[in-house]
Amino acid sequence: MQTELPRQRPILALVIRLGAALALAMMLVFVKLGSESGMHLAEILFWRQLPTVPLVIGYLALRGNLGKLKTQRPKVHGKRALYGLAGMFLNFGAVTLLPLAEATTFGFTSAIWAVILSAVLLKETVGPYRWAAVVLGFAGVLVIAQPGHAHIPLFGAAVALGSAFMIALISIQIRDLNRTEEPLTIVFYFALFTLPVLALFLPFVGHWHHTPYQWALLIGLGCTGLFGQLMLTAALRYGPVSSVIVMDYSGLIWATLFGWLFFSNLPPASTWVGAPLIVMAGLIIAYREHKLAIERADTVPPGGVNV
Repeated sequence: MQTELPRQRPILALVIRLGAALALAMMLVFVKLGSESGMHLAEILFWRQLPTVPLVIGYLALRGNLGKLKTQRPKVHGKRALYGLAGMFLNFGAVTLLPLAEATTFGFTSAIWAVILSAVLLKETVGPYRWAAVVLGFAGVLVIAQPGHAHIPLFGAAVALGSAFMIALISIQIRDLNRTEEPLTIVFYFALFTLPVLALFLPFVGHWHHTPYQWALLIGLGCTGLFGQLMLTAALRYGPVSSVIVMDYSGLIWATLFGWLFFSNLPPASTWVGAPLIVMAGLIIAYREHKLAIERADTVPPGGVNV
């Protein structure tokens, strides 16, 4: 069994992650439009996952590579699916509760949560620069949310922050799975394990008489979600989270543009002030972790490196 990550290709990883940001921003547009048309969140999630299984099987069958779906880590895939399902509910829920730009901005706190998880779960030494970035990022959250003001519902902000936390947790899992699994395999088992769970909700929330417009939304949702997930996973195969996560910030451009085009919604001044704080925090974290990775590759002094 492969025990080390494939050869790192940082430029390719950045380009792939950039494409993932665009695809996932388009997916969120379909989610919001679908919710506004009357579709239930659980139903949207089901149709988001459904195309993945037949498309992946068909693609690999045509190439004679069905053997790539074999895995010796079903329990790890199951755990990733459990966390991923919770993350999708929170992510899509945030989009239905908040404007696109704000939901996307809160999603950027995943880098901040990753620092906290590194300290708590991985027992990694986190120095003053990254802790300062954590404080800066949450200051940006407070500026945007403005507790007590009507523009950003506090429940919606909490859901969005919970989604970002799950993204950070899932990124660690995917990075581990990439040591032994192909991106297609990871995406396939995520869909395979979550579809039966989501299907349980359909008798209660599903509607089988969708309009052509709603079917178009569901098809767009499934396709953009699949391609976005594939590119998201592939980027982590060729580059570390600390490097590729920088490209995620391009999603704010797309979210702002799509929010204006499809929902006639432009972010208020508080978002324009708070968003750069969150982005700056993420960039500081990415830079410090990149420097740390280089130092570890060269030499690790006794007692480790405090960053």
